[in-house]
Amino acid sequence: MHDKPASIEKLIWIMSQLRDPIKGCPWDLQQNFQTIVPYTLEEAYEVAEAIENQDYAELENELGDLLFQVVFYARLGEEQQRFNFDNVVAAICEKLIRRHPHVFADVDLLTEQEVKANWENEKAKERASKNQQKSLLDDIPNSLPALAQAAKIQKRCAHVGFDWDNISDVLAKVKEEVTEVEQELCAAEVDDSKVAEEIGDLLFAVVNLARHVKQDPEQLLRQGNRKFSKRFQFIEQHHFDHDLDIKQSSLVELEQLWQQAKLCS
Repeated sequence: MHDKPASIEKLIWIMSQLRDPIKGCPWDLQQNFQTIVPYTLEEAYEVAEAIENQDYAELENELGDLLFQVVFYARLGEEQQRFNFDNVVAAICEKLIRRHPHVFADVDLLTEQEVKANWENEKAKERASKNQQKSLLDDIPNSLPALAQAAKIQKRCAHVGFDWDNISDVLAKVKEEVTEVEQELCAAEVDDSKVAEEIGDLLFAVVNLARHVKQDPEQLLRQGNRKFSKRFQFIEQHHFDHDLDIKQSSLVELEQLWQQAKLCS
């Protein structure tokens, strides 16, 4: 098999060899569902980074790494007689066909809004069929990044009508939360726990603003992080080029360099 052309079957075979109890890889043999989760998350973020950098050669490699994670989980499931790779493929095929009746059945969904509403309705039916969920929010993973988790919570609530009708209301809520943060910071006796709570509310409101303008808050913050880092590195480079200690520069000097960095970015 190792000399055959690349295929999903070959990748599954490679995984089986890595997990062979006698001649397999010692590291791979030690892994279980829980231990490889951090690697799965890392690979997913590396896929995102390659896309953000428009590095499509690297994206090809990173997608392969992410695919290997799926094959790894499927192998563990097969060893424990829970499921195998074919079961994983069958499940996603069935789900995609069921969630796209406008493509695979005689259902007319003409707008993006109708498609999204149908998608959420199908997901709600799936959750209800499990007979264990008491809340719309029960199956939202706690392991999601906080911004993504907030957006998912809001999306679920919006689907049943718990949402602002227009963007002006969303902006008003953000301003309200800013005011409440300011009030706590200006209190006669500042309560750190209350300040933290209000900042959390503000972040949640900003996520809602991003959702209402159809933006992914996680992606927006990643973009903001990159922009800030690029501008700060401009300041660092200036100090390096002129043999200066950044710690000795005044805030006024740093702000001037920051403005220069903005012009260059």
